[in-house]
Amino acid sequence: MSSTNAVKILTVGSAVGSIRELFAKVKAIDAKHGKFDLLLCTGDFFGPIQTPGENAIDDEVSQLLLGQIEAPIECYVMQGDQPLPEKVVEKFAKSGGELCKNVFLMSKSGTITTAHGLRIACLGGTYEPTIYSSSEAAPGFLSPFFARQTIERLLANSLTKASSSKSYTSLAAIQSTATDSQDIDIFLSNVWPASITQQTTAPLPDPQLSSLGAPPLDEAVTKIRPRYHFAAAGGSPPKFWEREPFVWEGEDARITRFVSLGAFGNEPATGKKQRWFYAFTISPITPTTAPAPKPANATRNPFTSGVRRNLGKRQLDDTAENFIWGAVNQGNKRTKVIPQGEPGKPPPGYKCRRCESTDVRNICGSASVRSFSEAGPISTLLAIVPKDKRHPKVTFAKYAIRLVTLFEIVPQGMLWATLGVRNPNQDTTVEPAAARTITSRIALKQIKADHLVPNEVQGVDLRRKSPVSPSDECWFCLSNPNLAKHLIVSIGSECYVTLPKGQIIPTHQDDYTAQVPGGGHLLIVPITHYPTFSTIPSDIAKPIIDETESYKTALRSMYEKFGAAAVVFEVGRLSAKGGHAHVQVVPIPLKLKDKVEEAFIKEGTQMGIDFESDPDAALEACQGGRGSYFRVDLPDGRKMVHVMKDHIPFSIQFGRQVLVSLLDMPDRFDWKACMLSEEDDRADAQAFKTAFAPFDPSL
Repeated sequence: MSSTNAVKILTVGSAVGSIRELFAKVKAIDAKHGKFDLLLCTGDFFGPIQTPGENAIDDEVSQLLLGQIEAPIECYVMQGDQPLPEKVVEKFAKSGGELCKNVFLMSKSGTITTAHGLRIACLGGTYEPTIYSSSEAAPGFLSPFFARQTIERLLANSLTKASSSKSYTSLAAIQSTATDSQDIDIFLSNVWPASITQQTTAPLPDPQLSSLGAPPLDEAVTKIRPRYHFAAAGGSPPKFWEREPFVWEGEDARITRFVSLGAFGNEPATGKKQRWFYAFTISPITPTTAPAPKPANATRNPFTSGVRRNLGKRQLDDTAENFIWGAVNQGNKRTKVIPQGEPGKPPPGYKCRRCESTDVRNICGSASVRSFSEAGPISTLLAIVPKDKRHPKVTFAKYAIRLVTLFEIVPQGMLWATLGVRNPNQDTTVEPAAARTITSRIALKQIKADHLVPNEVQGVDLRRKSPVSPSDECWFCLSNPNLAKHLIVSIGSECYVTLPKGQIIPTHQDDYTAQVPGGGHLLIVPITHYPTFSTIPSDIAKPIIDETESYKTALRSMYEKFGAAAVVFEVGRLSAKGGHAHVQVVPIPLKLKDKVEEAFIKEGTQMGIDFESDPDAALEACQGGRGSYFRVDLPDGRKMVHVMKDHIPFSIQFGRQVLVSLLDMPDRFDWKACMLSEEDDRADAQAFKTAFAPFDPSL
């Protein structure tokens, strides 16, 4: 087929695992209305992850991978709002994307050029603001979410160079071709962009859809300017909605059409089935293609007209739980970082969010990848050691740009090192094309590994000392003058117990009476600063852990007196900035105690979080700071442990998220929204201390 010929495409909504039935329907449509050149499957194609026992050998996903289900036409599928089955991810990795004959899985942030000359981009996954802003890497297929790095990859992929090869033997081969333009013909996303419902008179099938979109997607749409944009997550269940077309400024007067499709699988419980397919014809644009005439019903461009919605910039403190600081910044808005001041230096007031450094020489890799692009001579850089000490290499960042490897072998016990540059002018300036990984066509400076020498090593002999954060900055150190000491209810020899600010349990609501006096949501915090319980040196760990367990036992006994059971959880996450070990203890009604495990598994499955079959072995594997983990002590005494993985983001709010859902208190998820006055906090602390006194092991 000539690249100038029109291409006939059928786009469908979420199959939700009904693969065989979908292909049968498509085959019938193709026979009646075809012939179609491509089938684009939006949203959730494979369905929810099956729990053990459900994964029969003859399930449709397995049949598809074995070639036992035949696609009627060339088909492209994507990730929707579910984690992908591991067997699908494995097949994707081995085959370069071809799951079986004629079925290709697009990467989470992929851009491909078809044999017809059409450019198709994909953004898989769903949007969760905390995960979007706090992830340190782009989530993979085993996570249902996308992050800012996913968007950045998408935009970078849209700028790869074209190839003259038209030999397509795999999706990887297709992805290796593109054009110099960032413009996309067809964009597939699971979620809606936030601004898409503005500047339109097309009635929404559900008023709530007006606030459904993901703000960060606006920027991506503005850059890639798709001619057709299809989405799948338009409500629950997904609704069909076709927006009027809109026009982009410029000589080409590019037109975009947005369509959100209903789901093919999962019949709605009420109401009629939403339209789940959309057929259209599109021709590749060539240098001689004349601008398309403006449609009669075209509206103003929602992405360039009027007031755009907030693009979801990260707030400095939103990714951490500031439980017990006396002074809480309520209006945390991050000022956009714009390079100014002396050339090659951060602007006045710059402070790295990860390492807290204000020194130009110590800017770590967690800073925004767009903060600085051209950095000039640098005298010192900061290297962060990966969590997995077996990793053979360490990467570093110059300002915000991750560059080359520094060490072939990680020195045992090293957490980070500052690295001096022997000659600051010994660098390699890469071509602008290579700089497109940060979505900007600018030259970057790379300093080679052999030009660097360690100046200082922060290290790691955990048997001798702990990496201590400054006490006046740590939220949990008793010496911090900002600590809300009026919330502390018990102080032992090794630990103290405190109510958190904004506890889960409501204590001053007319329509709710807490079972446990003062609410009962507690934190048990070691007095000495260690990042996690697993990093406490073995020679001093026993008394700290023993007293922590003693407090847990006392709280369980107290809760039982008031008809409640205890759920204990710990986020044992290691980070360059460090943290202060603590566990949270939350009372729940006795009638819910047998539902806790199921609640964590169910919520975890949705977020790509799994739990180890041998929790004790998992904790042992994380000892000595060898890994990050999330631990739950169930009311029946059993443990659940999730070992955090680099490619799957973990929200530190996960434990709270599960419990507010279990307690049917969704309005208690945001701890800041649950904060009380100091007077009410003092009343709760006193009420709890009085009730806890007979059980308090420190008395």
